[in-house]
Amino acid sequence: MLKIKRVPTVVSNYQKDEASDESVGCGRNCLGACCLNGARLPLYSCKKLEKSGTGEKLVISHEAREPPVAFLESLVLGEWEDRFQRGLFRYDVTACETKVIPGKYGFVAQLNEGRHLKKRPTEFRVDKVLQSFDGNKFNFTKVGQEELLFQFEAGEDCDVQFFPCMPLDAENSPSVVAINVSPIEYGHVLLIPRVLDCLPQRIDHKSLLLALHMAAEAANPYFRLGYNSLGAFATINHLHFQAYYLAMPFPLEKAPSKKMITTVSGVKISELVNYPVRSLLFEGGNSMQDLSDTVSDACVCLQENNIPFNILISDSGRQIFLMPQCYAEKQALGEVSPELLETQVNPAVWEISGHMVLKRKEDYEGASEENAWRLLAEASLSEERFKEVNALIFEAIGCSNQEEELEGILVQPSGSVNQTGNRTLGGPIANGAASECLVLQ
Repeated sequence: MLKIKRVPTVVSNYQKDEASDESVGCGRNCLGACCLNGARLPLYSCKKLEKSGTGEKLVISHEAREPPVAFLESLVLGEWEDRFQRGLFRYDVTACETKVIPGKYGFVAQLNEGRHLKKRPTEFRVDKVLQSFDGNKFNFTKVGQEELLFQFEAGEDCDVQFFPCMPLDAENSPSVVAINVSPIEYGHVLLIPRVLDCLPQRIDHKSLLLALHMAAEAANPYFRLGYNSLGAFATINHLHFQAYYLAMPFPLEKAPSKKMITTVSGVKISELVNYPVRSLLFEGGNSMQDLSDTVSDACVCLQENNIPFNILISDSGRQIFLMPQCYAEKQALGEVSPELLETQVNPAVWEISGHMVLKRKEDYEGASEENAWRLLAEASLSEERFKEVNALIFEAIGCSNQEEELEGILVQPSGSVNQTGNRTLGGPIANGAASECLVLQ
């Protein structure tokens, strides 16, 4: 059994050593039975997404009215700002230095010296993606209710429903959005599906679809959701997605791709080209559920085969990147260089996407494209192993690993096709939504 000593990031002000004595009582206004009675939060029930006539994209019903509250600006970021003003975070993330690393990829580096402080030691299993929920360890039922922003659910109506003050129903476990008290960017929150069901950190079809609904409801390509499996730097074994707002394109999103297959439901699966971590891109489908179900099937396959992975939900839920990885396994086996280990950077979903959260000033000042590439490349599966994993995935989703007529043709994120294989990394995110803000290097 592989184990590695880790100091996971504190995500709640009530996260503490699991061995601490709680026999005195709660007193934390948490989500446990001791405090739940009478608890209330805003409830946002998002609008139903319909199939488009062409089956190529998702559209909202034309009869839908303006939502009663702006989801991203007022609810997510507005409530996050309220908790910031109330001093609930462990440090001021807005004061962290950030820069775009020179080079053709445009990796983003942030100096976040506060994120590695006040951590609790733990024994973290890195060789087992599926592990049972352990209520004795920290989980999100132990967070203070002041860290919760609102309840979120996928609605059945064509209009948004918003209730400013709704009871938390223990009989019908709500999905909630909470702050991450150790944020890595503005608006850093956690989506916790069916929080009271105490689900372990593993992808299921219903929860991933909920995450896509949140991305679609935000309707902004700079608000992304991420997921880390156990073994791929999830630090808490209680099902959750992370999300935050960063107004610049990620290198992962700008990488060219090569089409591999299209499923019967219209989901196109591509392989990223010339990126340090071998990754798959899922997009399209006749509906959001088609896209979500295909990715969920792939993730369940990886989980059942004990393969750690990360997910980035991008472009308002239209694109999903799936990145199987092996950094923690290499780390446990002593196969990662001491130089990389000294940085204390664990390549989870945000780092693999190109947002390098650095903990030492010397690493920030010396940040280079070469250093970022070298770190991320250690997380990537080998070419041979990646092909084996793809074969498992394609079998699980009912597709053969048969490349279609676009074999060898690179598709740029802007939708252009490049037969020469030259990289074009400066274009905006697909669908034109990201063209409002360009980062000058």
